[in-house]
Amino acid sequence: MKIFFLVLFIVHGLIHLLGFTKAFNLAQVNQFTENISKPAGLLWLLAAILFIVASILYYYEEEAFWIIGAAAVIVSQVLIISYWNDAKYGTIANVILLVPIIIAFAGNLPGSYKNLFQSEVEKGLKRYSPQKILTENDIKHLPLPVQNYIIYTGAIGKEKIHNFRLEFSGQIKPNPESDYLNMHAIQYSFYDEPTRLFYLKSKKFGLPFDALHLYVGSNATMQVKVASLFQVVDARGAEMNKSETVTMFNDMCIFAPSALIDKNIEWETIDSLTVKAKFTNQGNTITALLFFNETGELINFSSKDRYESADGKAYKNYEWETPLKNYKDFNGRKLASYGEAIWHKPEGNFYYAKFNVISVKYNCTE
Repeated sequence: MKIFFLVLFIVHGLIHLLGFTKAFNLAQVNQFTENISKPAGLLWLLAAILFIVASILYYYEEEAFWIIGAAAVIVSQVLIISYWNDAKYGTIANVILLVPIIIAFAGNLPGSYKNLFQSEVEKGLKRYSPQKILTENDIKHLPLPVQNYIIYTGAIGKEKIHNFRLEFSGQIKPNPESDYLNMHAIQYSFYDEPTRLFYLKSKKFGLPFDALHLYVGSNATMQVKVASLFQVVDARGAEMNKSETVTMFNDMCIFAPSALIDKNIEWETIDSLTVKAKFTNQGNTITALLFFNETGELINFSSKDRYESADGKAYKNYEWETPLKNYKDFNGRKLASYGEAIWHKPEGNFYYAKFNVISVKYNCTE
C-alpha cells in the first residue's frame, strides 16, 4: 500500500511538469489543447515540486508530510479546475492521495495516540532529579541469584534508575491463525512514580495502525486505532491493571535490574537459579518466577497473573512468559537484546511477540 501511494505521488507530480513545459514551449505537449500562461506554468512546476517533496517525506514518515501533501493537492486541484477539459482526470489521483494525507493529519492531532504518549512522557521527564550511585550494600538483602544478575549487568557503580527510554523492533501476532506483523515501538518507564508508557506502530493489510499502552497511577489502558482514525481496541479495568503490573515488573527485571531493590518487591528463593517475586504497585499485586543461568543472566520470566484480551472486552487468564537471550552492551549495561512473549494456552503455546532491542537510554531528561 505504501509503495502504491509513493509511486502515485511521484508519477502524479511528474505529470504536472507537462503544464510547465507547455507554458514555456520547452517541447510539444499534445495533452494540453489550451494555452498556458507562464505564471500558470510556474504553478504547474510548483505543484510538481510539492508532490515530489511530499513523496520523500512520506517515504521517511516525516511529520511535515501531510502539510506538504495537502498543499500539493490544493495547488494541483486549483490548476485542474482552471484547465478542466485537459486535466480533469487528475482529480482522481488527488482524491486517492488524500487518503494517506488524512491518515497522517489524524496522527498529528492533539488527541492522537502519538501526542498523548508524548504528553505523558513530558510529565514524567519533568520529575527527574539526580540519582545516587548503586552500591553492593544496596543489594545485599536480595536473593543471591538477583544479586549476581545485578552485578552481571554492570549496574553497580552507576546511577540508580529514575527512568529509561527503550526503542525496539520486532514482530507481533494478533492471534494464533494470523501471520506475524512487523512493528516498531518506543517505551518510557519511570520509577519515582511507577509509570509505563508504550507506543507501537505497525501495518496490517497495508493499513497502518498504532497502539498505546498507558499505566499511570493504579490504572492501565490499552488502545488500538487503525489509520489513526478508527478505534478497534479499548482495554481497561481490573484485569488490565493487573496485567500491566506484570508487564511493568517484567520490564523492570529485564531493562532496569538496579530497580529490583524496590521496597515493594518481596522475594523468595526457590533454588540457586530461581526466585519468586511478589510485586505491588498502587494496590495491584502480582507474582512471578525469575530464572537465571550460571553466568548470571536472566533467561526467563513467568507469571500466572496476566490476562490475554484481543478486543479489550473478553479476558482470559493464562500463564505468560518471556524467554530472553543475546545479552549485549547498552551504554555500559549488559541487557538481553532479544526476547519473546508466550501464552501457555490449553491447546498449545502461542508465541505472539518477538522483540529486538535497538537502544536503551537511562535517566533521560528530554
